[in-house]
Amino acid sequence: MIVGGVGGGMSAAARARRLSEDAEIVVLDRGEHVSFAGCGLPYHVGGEVPEDDLLVQTPASLQASLALDVRPRHDVVGLDPATRTLTVRTASGEERIAYDALLLSPGARAVRPPVPGLDSPRVRTLRTVADATALRSAVDAGARRAVVLGAGFIGLEAAEALASQGLDVTVVETAGHPLPPLEPELGALVADELRRLGVTVRTGVAATAVAHGADHDVVALADGTRVDADVVVLAVGVRPDTDVVAAAGIRVERGAIVVDERGRTSAEGIWAVGDATVATDAVTGERRPVALAGPAARAGRLVADQILRPATARPLPTALATAVVRVGDLTAATTGANRAALTRAGVDHRTVHLHPAHHVGWFPGAEQIHLVVHVAAADGRVLGAQAVGRAGVDKRIDVLATAIRAGFTADDLVDLDLAYAPPFGAAKDPVNLAGMVAANVLDGTLRLWYPEDVDDALATALVLDVRSGAEFAAGHLPGSLLVPHTELRDRLDEVVAAAAGRPVRVLCGSGVRSHIAHRVLEQAGLDSASLSGGMLTLRAALDARGSDLIVTAEPALAR
Repeated sequence: MIVGGVGGGMSAAARARRLSEDAEIVVLDRGEHVSFAGCGLPYHVGGEVPEDDLLVQTPASLQASLALDVRPRHDVVGLDPATRTLTVRTASGEERIAYDALLLSPGARAVRPPVPGLDSPRVRTLRTVADATALRSAVDAGARRAVVLGAGFIGLEAAEALASQGLDVTVVETAGHPLPPLEPELGALVADELRRLGVTVRTGVAATAVAHGADHDVVALADGTRVDADVVVLAVGVRPDTDVVAAAGIRVERGAIVVDERGRTSAEGIWAVGDATVATDAVTGERRPVALAGPAARAGRLVADQILRPATARPLPTALATAVVRVGDLTAATTGANRAALTRAGVDHRTVHLHPAHHVGWFPGAEQIHLVVHVAAADGRVLGAQAVGRAGVDKRIDVLATAIRAGFTADDLVDLDLAYAPPFGAAKDPVNLAGMVAANVLDGTLRLWYPEDVDDALATALVLDVRSGAEFAAGHLPGSLLVPHTELRDRLDEVVAAAAGRPVRVLCGSGVRSHIAHRVLEQAGLDSASLSGGMLTLRAALDARGSDLIVTAEPALAR
């Protein structure tokens, strides 16, 4: 007996049938559709995917191909592990159904914060086919203004979809930048792309109320702003749908079902997979739900093995939470742990920023990838990575996700033999380059300073800008000294005099030239460090503050 279809439940059902023609396999789902492409819902709203294409399978097709007894509109409202029975509410009333083995895949519900007015019919979530159809109908009916509450993956996909249909879209996010799992310097790039699409981005602020009107609603924000809305998309997150499970006495943690490495719950004969379960982070060991389709589908397959052939079944893997999203012309992707998670877990780590082209720069169409990689300070293991760019992002994050799963170090990244031809990559792929930079940091060849150190650098060090005069004039840190890196060896005495015993903090456009300069300075006996990711990272990290701190002027060759 399987409770919940879609990713985890249907994957388990299909695998179970392939393992056993004799098993009686019943799938119960409260919804109308038991097998649909949930990740495609925003693209239906945006007109890219017809509704019919979202429906992957139907009860009839599953019966015909896999002999599955799939029962939609069957809501499990009770569970008794002692008698191995379920209480199920249907259109014709309640019934009790017995099971031998039970797999729970109830998924998650949209979080509904305590904001007055969320009961408005103009407020929609984006979790089901019905949700997507309702939003699409609102667009077709002439909706002109939309407010999206939440700038996570679903919120951004919804905002992009609605903006593509000509709506005036405002995104509201309580965190300081869109896609909170991203590092802030990458989140700022996503915010810029949203603005390019015409989306108004309101970060660091929450909605406090939704006022109903005759022909539109008004969303009030904590800073006093009021935004008119014909539709409101609620996408502030999800919570495990586990009320029935908890009431049955099955162990839950932070609202999610606790399972072991075999997918077993605390109750005999009951397994669980998907968004409603606690997952263990592969890098930090943190325990939390991971609401992603890929892990749910793979777990469903593995748990079917646990139920039907446990002697050879593999354990469930720990979670990397690899994810990717399209925002306009940008792709943003992440895998493993970010800085905040590593800090919470007390993991000593080093972070490198790179801005390589997705293929060789001399071949037409090269696009820049903004890449952040975290490695363990002790042994160089790759702990996490994030990237934003117009091309080649998903490929690099997938390679890095594989590297984390394999326990690779920075040196292993250097040694990866990746496909190269000019239209596809480079002899030194961005992943190889990330390994090279990280290896240099770990062995002391490269010492870095970071955007968060900028105030201290300006106060206590000589900031040495090794870009060209034109780049310097277009924007530089106040009080910095311009010495192009090609002139540095001939002007070392000038730098030593300007430093006057202070440390030297070097920067360039992306970190390449400043690394060269750092090696010259260090070997000349100076206390030197290179800005990680250069001015590209600094501008993104400073975001709004950057316009106040970074100055433009004619280049000054000595200060």
